[in-house]
Amino acid sequence: MDKLFLVTNPGSSSRKYALYRDDELLCSLHFETEDKALICTFRRADGTRKKFTEGFKRIGDTIRYTRDILDKEGYLGASVKLAAILARIVATGEFFAEDHIIDDECLRRLDDEKRRAPLHVPVIAAEIEECVKAFPGTPVITISDSHFHHTRDDVHKYYAIDTELADRAEIKRYGYHGLSMGAVRNYMRDHDILAPRVVACHLGSGASVTAIKDGYSYDTTMGYTPLEGLMMATRCGDLDPAAMIAIQREMGFNEEAVEEYLNRQCGLLGVSGETGDMREILDLRADGIPRAKLAYNMYIYRVQRAIGEMTASMHGIDALVFTATIGERNAEIRRDIVAGLAYLGLQMDDSKNDDGLSEHQHANVAADGSLPIYVIQTNETDAMIQRAKLLLGQAA
Repeated sequence: MDKLFLVTNPGSSSRKYALYRDDELLCSLHFETEDKALICTFRRADGTRKKFTEGFKRIGDTIRYTRDILDKEGYLGASVKLAAILARIVATGEFFAEDHIIDDECLRRLDDEKRRAPLHVPVIAAEIEECVKAFPGTPVITISDSHFHHTRDDVHKYYAIDTELADRAEIKRYGYHGLSMGAVRNYMRDHDILAPRVVACHLGSGASVTAIKDGYSYDTTMGYTPLEGLMMATRCGDLDPAAMIAIQREMGFNEEAVEEYLNRQCGLLGVSGETGDMREILDLRADGIPRAKLAYNMYIYRVQRAIGEMTASMHGIDALVFTATIGERNAEIRRDIVAGLAYLGLQMDDSKNDDGLSEHQHANVAADGSLPIYVIQTNETDAMIQRAKLLLGQAA
């Protein structure tokens, strides 16, 4: 029997929801503030849309507004109920490396996590609490964004600190973008293109590179939080801890302020001094703006370096993958990254690369004689739904 799933994706200043029948998108809702008023853009799967502009007061109440809109538009009602509400969770600790149907214990853990990670967790925690209130009796499920990486061994999980401290305080390299990497792995397996040693680049506003060995996560660039690893839109990526302390002293920041600065004012934005949007970086670079050129070159270099690190961790590479918004859509960035990887047996076919995905979900853009270079459209939502079905089946 088909099941209805509502997927929530809360941001700091907006809220997105999508309703699925199994893995088929039915409609989506996007709440944001325009001219100091909260509005909702409602889109059906056929592309038709409408705007709701009245009756909204608090962004924290958007799940309740969503319930009312879905009822008004005929998607929910007395005879049509949700199977579950799904929330992607990015949080530290072993508990949130697994998926959970929300209960009192999970809510308590979320409350503890808000104190451990005040920048990342409070928004999704508040959203989950509101989902429980707005849809009483409907399972609310946290889907872990780090679960895919739990197969890594301790060599890849621990930092070089006292392991007793690491275990007690749960300070380990959990890794993120696991939903995306799991979706890519599943797609490659289902289409018989999964190689023994895959290096997969998730390049969006957040970015990471993962080594997938024999179908499992072997190593990844993100660590305790999504701040570690690559240079990103607004995140600094790898940074000497002493440099962080120096920034804190120079800027007069407290602990929360320096964490926010490193997450939201650095990366492409910090280096360029203008923007964290790669499309705008490319335009500024074309205009000859020096800091934009530096930001772009640093980005390319750091992705190349990470690909080398992940290849070294597996003692080789059999296929390279690009995915997520930048990885899927930007041929120039893919070309410039691969231009420095000939030593790994990787070479781009410029014509295939320019064509990109076209109407397909994947493309091999490698030149003849090169190892495969795939562009694959990731589907994190499908991965969430499949994991939720598994959890609901186990709970039945």
